[in-house]
Amino acid sequence: MKRLAIVGSGDLGQLISYHASNDMHYEVLGFFDDFEELGSVKIGVPIIGKTNDVLDSYRQGKFDCIMIGIGYKHMLVRKNIFETYKDIIPFGKVIHSSAYVDSSSSVGDGSFILPNCTIDKHVEIGDNVLLNTATVIAHDSKIDKHCFLAPAVNVAGKVLIKESCIIGIGSTIIDNINIEPNIQIGAGAVVINNLTQSGLYLGVPAILKKLF
Repeated sequence: MKRLAIVGSGDLGQLISYHASNDMHYEVLGFFDDFEELGSVKIGVPIIGKTNDVLDSYRQGKFDCIMIGIGYKHMLVRKNIFETYKDIIPFGKVIHSSAYVDSSSSVGDGSFILPNCTIDKHVEIGDNVLLNTATVIAHDSKIDKHCFLAPAVNVAGKVLIKESCIIGIGSTIIDNINIEPNIQIGAGAVVINNLTQSGLYLGVPAILKKLF
């Protein structure tokens, strides 16, 4: 079994560790975290260094692959870490055994697919994407890299969500919608039109509330 290291030991890092281990994907070797003491332990997993120790630790053979356990409040940090190491260190991937992923679909490196998600035919999930519990991605849709989808999001067919978007819990996106990069959709919103401006969208139907 390959050895996984996780960057970030907060809630998301611990969630990755839990499912990676309990669902028998990886042996979780440790966390890299700039805000925790070296050698301390989170949920039975040690802190093995700071983020600037990642490359040296990999070159020393201490782990085989990494994933990013930094949450949606730090999207740029998530993206930067992935882009820094993507051609140097292999990224792991956790697709929970209870998730359905059609054989015609693909899931990118570093992505985390939580329990009871559904990924239908000809769906493309990019690198470093998180699909939280019970999210549904219908046929022929694409979720670009670095996106973060909360629990129970419903995405209809032929939707394109471009990179670094946050899709809030319980939101719905109807078919044939394009969502441009760096857009955040609030909890429970219903998207019925293309979203073109970077910002926060709320409501039913979803409308722009704040520009980024």
